[in-house]
Amino acid sequence: MKIRSPSLVELHAFLAVCRHGSFRRAADELCVTQAAVSRAVQRLEEHLQGSRLFDRSPAGVSLTTRGEQLRKLTERHVLALELAAETLGRAAMPQLVRLSVIPTLSIQWLMPRLPEFNQRHPEVHVELRQFKHDEDFTRDDVDLWVEVKRPHRRWPEQVQARYLLGRELVPVCAPALSPQFHQPGDFLTANLLHHTNFPDNWELWFAQAGVASKPQLGPGFDLTMHLIVAAKAGMGVAVVPRSLVQKELQAGELVVPFDITVSCGRGYYLCWNQDAPSFAARDKLASWLAEKADAENPPDGGS
Repeated sequence: MKIRSPSLVELHAFLAVCRHGSFRRAADELCVTQAAVSRAVQRLEEHLQGSRLFDRSPAGVSLTTRGEQLRKLTERHVLALELAAETLGRAAMPQLVRLSVIPTLSIQWLMPRLPEFNQRHPEVHVELRQFKHDEDFTRDDVDLWVEVKRPHRRWPEQVQARYLLGRELVPVCAPALSPQFHQPGDFLTANLLHHTNFPDNWELWFAQAGVASKPQLGPGFDLTMHLIVAAKAGMGVAVVPRSLVQKELQAGELVVPFDITVSCGRGYYLCWNQDAPSFAARDKLASWLAEKADAENPPDGGS
């Protein structure tokens, strides 16, 4: 059978110019020279019996009618070939799994435990990817996410989410501050450090402790890590997930003046896109994360 279709090199060059409206930017994306892109498009035009695919002007390039027709006929199929190649490549090299984790959880909980996973699964390489607020789970550079379930937030339909840990909040402070607190109500005169994204945490804790007065909040921080560091420095009392301060409690850097726990109803969730192909490295890491979380802080069955 005579092959009439153009080469993928030519189609990739053509579609890159379509995406960017520029031969130079197409060359940057493809990591080749602008001249190479121009030659590829020229070969494609010759292959199509001299059909002009782009109109060139000082403002850039635009598709001709023939070029738009070619784009519509080829773009979806070329992208499908790229996805197939990536999927097969990942299947052949399943040892890489890419994880996006909230910074505080990564520093306080994941990183101290990750060597255990590496010893159990030396064939799996975990790459930590940048955490993004308001994640929409459409990124193709992440296989697993660990995210906070914020109030009134619904996961996208394609996302599967599994609770890990972090709902249970306790008050912590530096050991030097603890002797001044004899009953929960004494916190009303303390410097109450709070998380700016979750300012109701203290109100939840006071209600659980049976203190009817409304707390007056002190300094606010946008990361739990900042709250922990501020509490260690003696700046005041913070209410934080117990699971994130185990190291500091064991080392005596922080204490829990009153061991009264309250559930904030949020916590950290392991998330993945169910439409993405499953592979061994991802499943091993997901199972290990769930196992560690269940063993250290058994979930209460909520969502």
